[in-house]
Amino acid sequence: MSGTRNRIGYLFILPAIIYMLLLIGYPLIYNIILSFKDSNLMNLATADSHFVGWRNYREVINSEVFRISLKNTFIYTVASVFFQFVIGFLLALFFNLKFRLASLLRGIVMVSWLIPMTITALLFKFMMGGETGVVNHIFLSLGIIQQPIEWLTNPKMALWGVIIANIWVGVPFNMILLSTGLSSLPEDVYESASLDGANALQKFFYITIPLLRPVIMVVMVLGFIYTFKVFDLVYVMTGGGPVNSTEVLSTYAYTLSFDHFNFGLGAAVANILFLILLIISLIYLWMIQKDEVM
Repeated sequence: MSGTRNRIGYLFILPAIIYMLLLIGYPLIYNIILSFKDSNLMNLATADSHFVGWRNYREVINSEVFRISLKNTFIYTVASVFFQFVIGFLLALFFNLKFRLASLLRGIVMVSWLIPMTITALLFKFMMGGETGVVNHIFLSLGIIQQPIEWLTNPKMALWGVIIANIWVGVPFNMILLSTGLSSLPEDVYESASLDGANALQKFFYITIPLLRPVIMVVMVLGFIYTFKVFDLVYVMTGGGPVNSTEVLSTYAYTLSFDHFNFGLGAAVANILFLILLIISLIYLWMIQKDEVM
């Protein structure tokens, strides 16, 4: 009887296993195999590529563009996640005050998260234009700047232009998750703290932050993973330029594969990106398991 129940149980999970093997497992394994071959436009169709061992990885790691794209990816991710979290947390605390128009204003803030990323990228590309951009027009009108800033064409500013666009996209995601966490905190703990004479800052640092720690971990880790693998926003706004100043790992992998048609090198960069995210995910799972044990 127990064996029959087990077989029926396996039948229920069989579609999910097939789905994962076909749509996740096969592309992943194929990409790993591709990264060890000298696949390019000339031999891909004829399947005449050969295994070259770790040559693609050595060539990629020794490339200056790879080191620039790796550095840009970390700067882009850390800066975006930090500002998204801080602004999202402040907005979540603000809307947690539960004033009359809180729900309406929270809904308006969520609009930026609902817009497709490609549309957002085009909007910011237009707004951050040098002579005609609305951002420069506002800053010039207010006297904040004396001449237009080349947001996306100056190598020193371009990465920050893309980061600002991504912060605007990610703030609502942080805000809504943190708002949900704040609304679930027990009121009686705050009432007890008030009776003991705790002020607002003490309640925030000794009650809100510790109780909200699991939610904060989820927000930070999901934000890091989602931001680290960015492609569409950077590709539409700058295409990785100017002079590789906004090149990130995903756009570099795309350039190698579909501009230079060296699929082996592109697959190697994509696998390095995947490996970094896998390590981050394993650290996150380890932290969750540690919290459950405690």
